[in-house]
Amino acid sequence: MKIKILILATVILVFGCKTIVNDSKMKTIEPNVISKGNLYGSGEEGIIEQNLVITNQKDWDDVMSLMNAVNDVTQSFTETKIDFDTYTILVVFDKLRSSGGYGIDLEVETKADKIIVKTIKTSPEGIASAVMTQPYCIIKIVRSDLPIVFK
Repeated sequence: MKIKILILATVILVFGCKTIVNDSKMKTIEPNVISKGNLYGSGEEGIIEQNLVITNQKDWDDVMSLMNAVNDVTQSFTETKIDFDTYTILVVFDKLRSSGGYGIDLEVETKADKIIVKTIKTSPEGIASAVMTQPYCIIKIVRSDLPIVFK
């Protein structure tokens, strides 16, 4: 009987420790893409290269208003009304580009102490259109009290 209890305690201890170790590893979060693409206002929107964390509807409305300054970009968004008690919006604007074919993708990973947002910028392959563009990517993630770090 003592041997069975010892084996059971050992199994619980081993699997319990693995769970603790796994919790400290980085986990990939699948974000909801609200929109990604390019602004075509040749910089007239007045948006600089930046990363934004949006946690309220007013700030979100301000960003959408800026994006719509030249062209109605937000009509193609998957959603514009956000429940900010549940979600946070992450927006990345690239710099103004002198040709088309550029893009941005975002990968989100969480650790025990922070959320890491990795920005992946893509360049045109081959011949690109000769038009001024500004790539952007907007995603929605579940709200968290963890700090958000862009890389």
